[in-house]
Amino acid sequence: MADRLEDDYRQAGFGRALQPGTRPALLVVDFVRAYLDPDCPLYAGVEDTLARCRALLAGARDAGIPVLHTNVAFTPGGIDGGVFYRKVGALRCLDRGSPHGEFADGLEPLEGEPVVTKQYASAFFGTSLASTLTSLGVDTVFIAGLTTSGCIRATTVDATQHGFVPFVVREAVGDRDPAPHEANLFDLQAKYAEVIGLDAALGHLARHAAEASQS
Repeated sequence: MADRLEDDYRQAGFGRALQPGTRPALLVVDFVRAYLDPDCPLYAGVEDTLARCRALLAGARDAGIPVLHTNVAFTPGGIDGGVFYRKVGALRCLDRGSPHGEFADGLEPLEGEPVVTKQYASAFFGTSLASTLTSLGVDTVFIAGLTTSGCIRATTVDATQHGFVPFVVREAVGDRDPAPHEANLFDLQAKYAEVIGLDAALGHLARHAAEASQS
């Protein structure tokens, strides 16, 4: 079934390969404690994803590329979260000041790594992210974090719409259920992005670092 579906999309012209540019950045989306605390309604069981995201983050830092992080913080009561906050009651866990909004262990931003605070799914919506990436000369964005069907999907689509080539790192994104996770990765690969494995992403970063050292 999966092979037939992929063949159908391919024959219709979906899923053409995107090539990375020469100025990559890593964007870690919303990897906060809420998704790792079983007592929080946002808990997503993404402990394995956390370990892989740590490896990707280390690779990006070793390669010397820009690293950016996002988090979510609402005014208590969610007046700045609008319809999104009303639709997803669990978002109250991310009211400003909640420990659930703190970055996961091992994914804390270093000094000089920008943190983009948002209230909606896309990291680009209502934020300075596009301007920051443009000012850094970035043309390619490696995307990691949570959740695949929500903020990862929305951010990836907006990255495409802003002209950045998105590379979603499969093992470094996660969701609370495998079905929406896999469905969204399939659709992102078909229409908006390259979905690549962690080893491939680390290989890209290592090659970038080697080329940068020779230039």
